[in-house]
Amino acid sequence: MLSVMAQIIEVRALPNFRIWLRYDDGVEGEVDLTDLAGRGAFKAWNDVTFFDAVRLSGHAAIEWSSDIDICADALYLRLTRKSPEEIFPNLRPAVADS
Repeated sequence: MLSVMAQIIEVRALPNFRIWLRYDDGVEGEVDLTDLAGRGAFKAWNDVTFFDAVRLSGHAAIEWSSDIDICADALYLRLTRKSPEEIFPNLRPAVADS
């Protein structure tokens, strides 16, 4: 049986490049995004009003604009501190032909 990652249902901006998330499996909490702030496209977050405008997109991502989004699954892994293998036990590493 294939496991399905929880779906994001709520997001809110917090001070200092943090966001609060809630997923449909009951997992909720804060994720620190300071490691991304000020880098590449994330320089836009230097405008606090822009960062505060975080929202859910129609394609199950967390976004600030049509150009800046973060995968909700990746944030779920950060929030729970689980590995993909813990969530998907049948996940096996690919073996390259030698």
